[in-house]
Amino acid sequence: MQVLPTFLARITPPITPALVIRRAALAANLAAMQAACDQAGVRLRAHGKMHKSSRIAAEQMARGAVGLCCQTVGEAQAFVAGGVPDVLITAPVPPWGWPRLAALAATARVGAVMDSVAQAQAASAAALAAGVVLAAYVDVDPGMGRAGVAPGDALALVQAIRGLPGLHWAGIQAYCGHHQHMLPAQRAAAHAAWSDRLRALLAELRAAGLNPGQITGGGTGTAAMDLAAGVYTELQAGSYALMDVEYGDLGDLPFQPALFLAATVVSARHETHVTCDAGHKALHPNGPVSRVLWPAGSRYHPAGDEHGAILPPGGAQEGDLVWLQPGHVDPTVALHDACFVADEDGRLERWPIDARRSSL
Repeated sequence: MQVLPTFLARITPPITPALVIRRAALAANLAAMQAACDQAGVRLRAHGKMHKSSRIAAEQMARGAVGLCCQTVGEAQAFVAGGVPDVLITAPVPPWGWPRLAALAATARVGAVMDSVAQAQAASAAALAAGVVLAAYVDVDPGMGRAGVAPGDALALVQAIRGLPGLHWAGIQAYCGHHQHMLPAQRAAAHAAWSDRLRALLAELRAAGLNPGQITGGGTGTAAMDLAAGVYTELQAGSYALMDVEYGDLGDLPFQPALFLAATVVSARHETHVTCDAGHKALHPNGPVSRVLWPAGSRYHPAGDEHGAILPPGGAQEGDLVWLQPGHVDPTVALHDACFVADEDGRLERWPIDARRSSL
C-alpha cells in the first residue's frame, strides 16, 4: 500500500530530513492490533524499541496496552520518565544496569529477562539494596542463537530465580525474531513447530508445580499466528504501529504504512539523478533500501552520510521535497530526535523521540 500523493502534497516540514507520521494511519494500526489482542484475550505489551517515543507509548496504553517492552536500560529509564508505569526489558541486562532498574522500580513496575543464574543474582542484590522487587522472566531461546536458555534448561533457571530474594518470577519470554520476516508459508511452518516446543516446555513447568504468570513474546510478523496459537498470554509486537518496507513487502499484514521521511533536493546538476539531503544519518542502511514514494517510479541510492540520490529524477527539481518510506523502521527512528505527526489537512505536531539514547 502506498500513501496518497495528495496527502503528501499537503505536508511541508520546517526542516529536512524529517520523519513524518501520518496520524490517521498510526491510529488505525494501533486500533487494529489492540482489537486483535482483545478478541484473543491476550495482553498487548507493545515494544518501544521501534518508536522510542513516550508520546506514542501513551497512545498505545490509552487504547489498552498494559505497558511497554524496552530493549535497553536507557529506554526503560526514558519511558518511565515519560509516564509509562510498566516496563519489561526484553534483552540481557549488563551488570551496571541492575541498580538503575532497581531505582526505577521505586516508581514503576519493572521486569527484566534473565538467561543465567549470575544475572539473577545481580538483579537480586540490586533489588535488595534498593528495597524493591523486580519481576524476573526466564528468557528462552527459540533458535535465534542470540540470548536465552535452551528450553531444556529453563526449569533449572526458574527454580534458581524463585530462591532469590528481591525477585518475583513473573513468567517466560520466548521471542522468535528470526521468524518475523519469513515469507508466509515458511513463517507459518516455523511458528507451528516452535509453538509445539513451547507447549512442551510449559507442560514441564506446570508438572513441576511452576505455572508462569505470563508467557510473553511474539511480534508484528507473527502476530496473527501468536494470537491464534493460544500459547502466549502477552504479545510484544512493535513495528505494526509505523510499518516499513521490510514488513510491508511480506504482503499479508493488515497494517498501513504510517512513517515517511521527507528530504529536500539540494542539487540537480545531473541528468541521471538529483541529490537530496537524506543519507546514512537519516535513513539507516540495515534492511531493504528505502522506497521512493515521490517522485513516482524513482529509486533511492545512499550517496554518503548526509546525501542520497533519487534516480531517475522523475521531474524533481532543486528545492523540491522528495518522500521515502524507510526500509527498516527501528534503526532509522533511532537516528532522529523527533518526528512530525501530520493530520490529513497538513498540520504538523512535533513529538520527541525521547528514548533513542541511553541516559548517561
